[in-house]
Amino acid sequence: MRSGCAIGAVRNSGVARAVLAVALGACLLSACGSSAPHRTQGPSKRAPAASIVAAPVEVAHTRLGAVGYRVLGNGPPVVLIMGFGGTMEDWYPAFVDALARGHRVVVFDNAGVGRTRALPAPLTISAMANQTSALIATLRLGRPDVLGWSMGGMIAQALAALHPSQVRRLVLSATQAGTGGALPLPRAAAAAAASGNPVAVLATLFPVDQTAAADAYAAGVLSYPVHAPVPRATALAQTGALVAWLRGADPAGPRISTIHSPTLVADGAVDALDPVANDRQLARLIAHARLVLYPGAGHAFLFQDERAFVARLDSFLS
Repeated sequence: MRSGCAIGAVRNSGVARAVLAVALGACLLSACGSSAPHRTQGPSKRAPAASIVAAPVEVAHTRLGAVGYRVLGNGPPVVLIMGFGGTMEDWYPAFVDALARGHRVVVFDNAGVGRTRALPAPLTISAMANQTSALIATLRLGRPDVLGWSMGGMIAQALAALHPSQVRRLVLSATQAGTGGALPLPRAAAAAAASGNPVAVLATLFPVDQTAAADAYAAGVLSYPVHAPVPRATALAQTGALVAWLRGADPAGPRISTIHSPTLVADGAVDALDPVANDRQLARLIAHARLVLYPGAGHAFLFQDERAFVARLDSFLS
């Protein structure tokens, strides 16, 4: 497929919104309701879907409000936490489908996105981690493995620090520590992502020589039947949460050194949005964490090198 076709289609997808939201947070950094009733909910009674794009959106009614989610596969549970300004329709289907061949994969929308209830202001990474904890409890997942991408990796860190009994193994992808010592996101990458040019937007996720990977990702996310928009208020609230985390002002941030779950820290070696020094710092802060950097890969390394990364995940999580 031609690059122009895929990238042009991204203009109307959740992908552009997701990356532009990341850019909003980057720009800020460089310049630097009523409760729903609790109901225990077990596994879906629907026939299993063949792909995450065909899995229906369901709603879990947790102690912290409704959470929209999808489930695919059978086996040990794995919870995937989306990044800044993204939706569960921004997970590359080929990645989720491959992981679901040996696991029960749960994807969901963060607070204030899609059918997930917004949380009281000011929004924090810890608050989103608490809502994730409530989802895990409501779905009776026990102690799942948890993978977070970008801001989702911050939420995953907070979840492991605040609710250690709910995290078996932890995978932190293209993310930063919340101790106040992480390097800021590069200004040039933020400007490219905020330019409104779809080619520049995707270039913040994929290196310039990875056109085929960018095309495949764009085509994959556009195959979802719906793309829930991220409200502007939610994007702004997430910006504040991200800024506080990176400044070390979130209560869970300084506690990541207490994480004892076996941890894999991974990123692309040429990530335009997250300097690899942040990955190395994060791996040092968590006891016995493993660090893996994918040569020639960017912020979306887990989709660019999907086969290799899923194979490593299967080994690490087994």
